[in-house]
Amino acid sequence: MAGKIIIDAERCKGCGLCVAVCPKNGIIISKTSNKNGYFPAEHVPSGVEGSDNSECTGCAMCAIVCPEAIIKVLQEDSGKVEIIIEPGEGSKPKQIEEKK
Repeated sequence: MAGKIIIDAERCKGCGLCVAVCPKNGIIISKTSNKNGYFPAEHVPSGVEGSDNSECTGCAMCAIVCPEAIIKVLQEDSGKVEIIIEPGEGSKPKQIEEKK
């Protein structure tokens, strides 16, 4: 599953936790500061030296570990799983089925 991350650079304090947990080495600390004087984390495009040369997997480890909760993770659906029941008030838990 391919993913994409969006980091709010103006709110990032550059702690580096997301850099440490990214399995693809796809996040670095920027060389330019934000308006608050911090050097924020930024996504490294694939193909840049030092990255794994593969796309973000959408694992969301960076978002989970971020103390400021400023990383948004988007995941691309492969089209192989379809939600067949949506949860609602008083309904059963969501069920999924593989498409045929």
